[in-house]
Amino acid sequence: MSTPAGLYVHVPFCPVRCPYCDFYANPYRREKAEAYAAAVVRNIAAYPAGLPVDTVYFGGGTPSMLPPPLLGQMLHAARQRFSLLSGAEITLEVNPLTATDAALHAWRDLGINRLSFGMQSALDAELQRLGRRHTAAQAIAAVERAAAMGFSNISCDLMIGTPGQTGESLAQSLSVYTALPIVHISAYLLSIEPGTPFDSDAVRSALPDEDGAAALYLQMVQGLEDQGFCQYEISNFARPGFESRHNLKYWQCVDYVGIGPAAHSCFGGRRYAVPPDLDGFLHAPRQQEVTTDDAPYTPEERVMLGLRLAEGIRQQDFPPAYWSELLRRAKPLEQAGLVLAEPERIRLTRQGFLVSNSVICQLAE
Repeated sequence: MSTPAGLYVHVPFCPVRCPYCDFYANPYRREKAEAYAAAVVRNIAAYPAGLPVDTVYFGGGTPSMLPPPLLGQMLHAARQRFSLLSGAEITLEVNPLTATDAALHAWRDLGINRLSFGMQSALDAELQRLGRRHTAAQAIAAVERAAAMGFSNISCDLMIGTPGQTGESLAQSLSVYTALPIVHISAYLLSIEPGTPFDSDAVRSALPDEDGAAALYLQMVQGLEDQGFCQYEISNFARPGFESRHNLKYWQCVDYVGIGPAAHSCFGGRRYAVPPDLDGFLHAPRQQEVTTDDAPYTPEERVMLGLRLAEGIRQQDFPPAYWSELLRRAKPLEQAGLVLAEPERIRLTRQGFLVSNSVICQLAE
């Protein structure tokens, strides 16, 4: 394998479930967390020794809830089993309320070098409507503590199209975010997931309509780029050189290993998923892995994933006949202002990103 793989560890614990979230998570229990860390270590040991890895990502859930010694056990296992390359990017998703001085010290000492804060908004009213337990001031203080502690690669999440959000309130959040000591912003349009508390007519009636959401998205893109955060993916912005190396693997069709209940992988020539079952994961000698695709990285998949990136897709990654067909399909989309089609590259425009699913389906059909 020419490009190092990524390691994703899904931590299935949360203090409370946000009303918009459908990720797999369970209430935190210390004994369950200890058994979970041991199961992760056991599963890391089942992968090929010496596998080159240059990114580790603890997602969830709320990984920052875990006591640092448990995070340390898992990182130690990864270092022992894999060839964790020098300068590897090691990310921890962080709830601002968990970022105490002691925790930040411990994370830094473990070698974690990238923090991704679930901030979501810089306005208390919006945070309350989203069911977040932290205030804007608490999130800001947590980010500033992390920077003072020496973390130089900090990301914050921002949600747009949320209940009651306006162009004015978004501008206020953007002003706060871009003044923080951060180098990356993941900005998501709120989607209503079936079965969540937000899956109700009352919530939908408080959301901006399609045109309103599009206007907020374009305002966000322009506002972030004006402050030096370049859009490199539909929902991700970074100062130059601080793109998420781990997440780029997903969109650039690079192998990654997922460990933990509800984790996904693309490794060894197949895609597979672990069932969202914490007890099953804890008690199995090795996690159950259900194949979801036994022939990944097809040209169609490379189109679907690659067009999420601002740089788009390149001629060199496709068979000549397939590329010629892509250019043919792209012509009417280019005339509509949705893509830029060059002989050696196809990429979405800012307007194309707004309707990316439709555009990508037309190109990859």
